[in-house]
Amino acid sequence: MKIAVDVRCLMDGRRTGVEEYTLGLLENLFKLDNKNEYVLFLNSWKEPNFDFGFFSQFKNVKIKRFKIPNKILNLFFWYLAWPKIDILCGGAQVVFMPNIIFGSVSKAAKLVLTVHDLSFERHSEYFSVKRRWWHMFINTRTICRAADKVIAVSHSTKNDLIDLYNIKKEKIETIYSSVNNDFRIIGRNDAGMIKAKERYSLPYKFILTLGTIEPRKNIIGTVRAYNALQEYAAIRARPDILKYELVIVGESGWNAEAIFAEIKNSPFRNKIKIIHSIPNEDKPYLYNLASLFAYPSFFEGFGFPPLEAMSCGVPVITANNSSLPEIVGGAAVMIDPDKPGELFHAMWEILTDDGLRENLAQKGLEKSKQFNWMVTARKTLRVLNAL
Repeated sequence: MKIAVDVRCLMDGRRTGVEEYTLGLLENLFKLDNKNEYVLFLNSWKEPNFDFGFFSQFKNVKIKRFKIPNKILNLFFWYLAWPKIDILCGGAQVVFMPNIIFGSVSKAAKLVLTVHDLSFERHSEYFSVKRRWWHMFINTRTICRAADKVIAVSHSTKNDLIDLYNIKKEKIETIYSSVNNDFRIIGRNDAGMIKAKERYSLPYKFILTLGTIEPRKNIIGTVRAYNALQEYAAIRARPDILKYELVIVGESGWNAEAIFAEIKNSPFRNKIKIIHSIPNEDKPYLYNLASLFAYPSFFEGFGFPPLEAMSCGVPVITANNSSLPEIVGGAAVMIDPDKPGELFHAMWEILTDDGLRENLAQKGLEKSKQFNWMVTARKTLRVLNAL
């Protein structure tokens, strides 16, 4: 069977959740399956920022690249429902789209679509006008209804598809994402750890939060909770807690100005460090160096960072909403993201209670073992073959 995979989401070279999912899944899918023929559909007028030569190691995988300006191609897909991706890829029987994007598939082919979240439906206030218009034009509801099978990365996303788009539950398969093996416990004397600490001038003790600097990630709530932690530590005369700094890692996203203003106005701004961009290979070092990971996001379709942190043996605080409870289970402290006071209290309890901290770290490690890319690939292959 010939399967076309739309990999346009990789061409910018970014490593957000969608890209992590696509790379993790495809690498393991191609290792697992040597029977089907895969054609990677790519369109890019400019040279991609991702090295697609990575896929040349798999004998049954070919790349079909087109050089049509994306705005023109998207217009054709939107207005004319043409060209057909399966035909462009040499007559594929199945088209797999690992993310929602403009596209069109002929009636002769089956369409499998992965939906990561419907945050733009649940919380449109966290998106710019441009992104809202983009989602409106792409018409996610219609694409999901047209798909022969929809993969949801969590039960939370599956429920949203049923509630908001009235998609039949039999059509949706929940298949969890995962994290790669780079996210693991690393010794403090590891050469890479030492270099990473020096490279980013990291403090000896710090609370870490990682994600795009945008309102949905609730970084303002994290800063306010950290302010309260420092103030309370001063009142209680706890110099050990006063030593903890806050490290924020992430690229600037939409409406980041308000977040930076919050940090600037913090009385403890000298203890707050921002790292705008780090290579993916350095992330495990930062997790391992952190004493605590805070992720009070307002909404997540899956939530890679908490799982990455747990895989590195770091105690985690996260929000009790969307997919996060089912991903972290009982292996993290969950708080109401609308109440920075809850986040502060969780920080205080974990940092002042060695037993609690060690217990959370151990539970997180055990929980993270339930997520495996090969399992994700095997379940996805089962969906593709069934069509």
